[in-house]
Amino acid sequence: MIIIIAVALLFFGGKKIPELMRGLGGGIREFKDAMKDGEAEKKEDLDKRDILDRSEQLKKLEEKN
Repeated sequence: MIIIIAVALLFFGGKKIPELMRGLGGGIREFKDAMKDGEAEKKEDLDKRDILDRSEQLKKLEEKN
């Protein structure tokens, strides 16, 4: 880890490191938000499928009676 930091300091310089870390943090935050949105959409789709499956089952039971 220390070697990576030392190489980054040599390559980018001390003034660029905070700017790069802010950009990296923003990218990670965006990724997390996108993952949360994807999970919410997936859950919503599963809930819709569950409702459709239950309504189909109900129709089949009504047809039998």
